[in-house]
Amino acid sequence: MVPAPQPGEGASKDTILTHSDQPSPLRARASGPLTGKARVPGDKSISHRALILGALAVGETRISGLLEGEDVLNTAKSMQALGARVERTGDFAWKVQGVGVGGFAQPKAPLDFGNSGTGCRLVMGAVAGCPISAVFDGDASLRSRPMRRILDPLEKMGARVVSGGEGGRLPLTLQGARDPLPITYRTPVASAQIKSAVLLAGLAAPGTTTVIESEASRDHTELMLKHFGADITSAQEGQHGRRITLVGEPELHGANVVVPADPSSAAFPIVAALVVEGSDIVLSDVMTNPLRTGLFTTLREMGASIEESEVRGDAGEPMARLRVRASKLRGVEVPPERAPSMIDEYLVLAVAASFAEGTTIMRGLQELRVKESDRLEATAAMLRVNGVKVVVSGDDLIVEGRGHVPGGGTVATHMDHRIAMSALVMGCASDQPVTVDDTAFIATSFPDFIPMMRSLGAEFS
Repeated sequence: MVPAPQPGEGASKDTILTHSDQPSPLRARASGPLTGKARVPGDKSISHRALILGALAVGETRISGLLEGEDVLNTAKSMQALGARVERTGDFAWKVQGVGVGGFAQPKAPLDFGNSGTGCRLVMGAVAGCPISAVFDGDASLRSRPMRRILDPLEKMGARVVSGGEGGRLPLTLQGARDPLPITYRTPVASAQIKSAVLLAGLAAPGTTTVIESEASRDHTELMLKHFGADITSAQEGQHGRRITLVGEPELHGANVVVPADPSSAAFPIVAALVVEGSDIVLSDVMTNPLRTGLFTTLREMGASIEESEVRGDAGEPMARLRVRASKLRGVEVPPERAPSMIDEYLVLAVAASFAEGTTIMRGLQELRVKESDRLEATAAMLRVNGVKVVVSGDDLIVEGRGHVPGGGTVATHMDHRIAMSALVMGCASDQPVTVDDTAFIATSFPDFIPMMRSLGAEFS
């Protein structure tokens, strides 16, 4: 059985909250050098997809290194509710007995995804190809986030929204297609979630489903579909885009998946080690997929010492051992076309930019406005309250680095785990301590963040 996570336990779903009902504030202060070895949690994107594709496969899938945060556990529960057998067999080790493509059963209760937009949107795609209806729901934060961009192509494939909030907001009832149609769909923005939802629905459609991207987004779904036996190809489309073609109605076969360490989670100890003088840390098995390592590219351009070794791969995903040492950083300009490869990392990049010398300009960050919070404005507020000069200009974020951060502020996290972790990283090297108003939601993606950072030498109290 899947353990039942309790995100925001006790909070009404109809109340728009800015923190959990039992907030856990925390203060980070300047520490000595961060040192030691650690493995950050398994990648969340891979964990979601391994569970979903394991459920759509025939036979048994064994997953090791699964991220056991609330977001992924909610996806595991939804797969169980849709008829798959899902079992935890050990620490970060799981087994899924799938039902086959198009084989989901009618769930008896709403599928509750808590705070997870990724889990919700991908499962919408998987359900859209099945002749069942399902109610999708989540916490107050997820209820406020738009789903229309996912629903538009799914409706073209024959799915139907029976009921829902304005703009396709949750709670929402989706009726899957009895006879799903293959489509050719050009995504309006670079979004792995839109692409993945269409491809997952396309599994149950006869013929060929094609997704065209003007800018390539993360390719985890394509790589894992191939690992499970799907006939899927990807080709260059224009200067930066991709054309992904999937042959429908395959018989996916259960497969073993080793989940690499999440580069989005690794971003936090990496930036902390870069800005805390004298630090030298090693992180093992970090995913180095080039469509996920825009942060590493940017940090190296800023002068960061990040060394890769012991490169290997599993299920098409490369991973490596990273050694990170404290570095003098300088301001850079980050081009907008890099955004898809680091969209979740701009918050902690803004922290690195605050400690750099000179101006860092991050362009084309419109997708940050539709995350767990308006992350663009929340990031600017996090910096300002701690004495950093920052400007939001349209969809660009401009940070004036002075080589140090005054600190001393209290950061409003808005129920956003990445804001909380970024602010705590800032406090590891700021002149005065940095306080976050609530750390409860860190558990959605990085349950062991606080003890792991303390083990490396961070001072949180």
